[in-house]
Amino acid sequence: MTVTTRFAPSPTGMLHVGNVRTALHNWLWARRHGGRLLLRIDDTDIERSKEEYVEGIRADLAWLGLDIDGEERQSMRFALYEAEFERLKAAGRVYACYETPEELEIRRKILLSRGLPPVYERKPADAPVPAGTAPHWRFRLDHAAPIAWTDLIRGDQHFDPKTLSDPVVRRADGSWLYLLPSVIDDIAMGITHVVRGEDHVSNTAAQVQMFAALGAEPPAFAHEALLVGTEGKLSKRLGSLGMEGLREQGVEPIALVALLARLGTSDPVEPVTSPAPLIESIDFARFGRAPARFDEAELALLNQKILHHTDYAAVAPRLPVAIGEARWNAIRPNLTTVAEAADWVAVFDGPFAPPAPEAGDRPVLAAAAAAAPALDWSADPWRALTDAVKAATGAKGRALFLPLRRALTGRDHGPDMAELLPLIGRDQAIARLSA
Repeated sequence: MTVTTRFAPSPTGMLHVGNVRTALHNWLWARRHGGRLLLRIDDTDIERSKEEYVEGIRADLAWLGLDIDGEERQSMRFALYEAEFERLKAAGRVYACYETPEELEIRRKILLSRGLPPVYERKPADAPVPAGTAPHWRFRLDHAAPIAWTDLIRGDQHFDPKTLSDPVVRRADGSWLYLLPSVIDDIAMGITHVVRGEDHVSNTAAQVQMFAALGAEPPAFAHEALLVGTEGKLSKRLGSLGMEGLREQGVEPIALVALLARLGTSDPVEPVTSPAPLIESIDFARFGRAPARFDEAELALLNQKILHHTDYAAVAPRLPVAIGEARWNAIRPNLTTVAEAADWVAVFDGPFAPPAPEAGDRPVLAAAAAAAPALDWSADPWRALTDAVKAATGAKGRALFLPLRRALTGRDHGPDMAELLPLIGRDQAIARLSA
């Protein structure tokens, strides 16, 4: 059996961190088992689905490095849905209903007022059919067949079908709701594992019987805890935090992947530079039931840590021409985003305007300017420079190092000067110390 997972977004908007996490776990599970991830575009909502969102979904998955192994579109599969619907109708597993939303709401309130669960009440077979009214269609749950499955995250799940409403699967205008086409597609596409949010658990209960009604074994299910914000609840911020915004903030795709892969699990979030260790370690047995907290500050810190270990080749196309490998290796411990590398070009090559030195720093700078021309710049010029200045002035510690760093880089903090000074070069250094 080839493990086959699917990611099934609706193209009614762009991806956000919540559904990206779902896509990622499906991808990791498929790759862990040498399997396949299929992209299914759930575009049955013709009015709201837009091609620009389909293109955006593909682009975001590609940016994250989540390669897919095939794509299907529900809008191209209506003939299959129709055929399977007719088969279920002939078997008596879907049936026509004529209640208006207002009638259903009234009945729901009556049941609740009596302390009863608001479960849909089936009409007798001989109930009158309203003239001129198109029906919507419900799937008939088998009340004699208890629903059970072993969830890869939640463990054994049990539902009494008598406590569930027969779900609506088709609207009066003939359009499809999510439940039935999803099952038909999972069968046709050979899906072996469905990984999705725990808000789908009740959907799964109904879908287990749909698989049986269509003569198919259901896939394995893994319902993961939902993503929440730092305040501990679902937030509009998470629902709107898209990939474009994260790209604009300078977030590396591997940083987002590394964070989302481990959120909600017992595994630590680690600064990896490739998804290989995440693929190797994914195990739904280590996923918890508590909501997974997404913290943008944690993402920013992780992004910074990952940059500190990122090889030049991985970022070279995004760097200014002036930032070569040696310069990248020197400055990367001080970057929070790749874009910040451009700020260091002037430090290396000018134009450069160091801050005016404080009066107490002038003897240090004068000694440095005098010593710099005679240094061996092919060895360790920073050590030689500081030793010479210390011998000439007696300065040490901060009083020695900070004036030199400011004069040479214009900054109070930055990379190790022993690595940075040779990259600035003899002529630039002498000019700055003598300014």
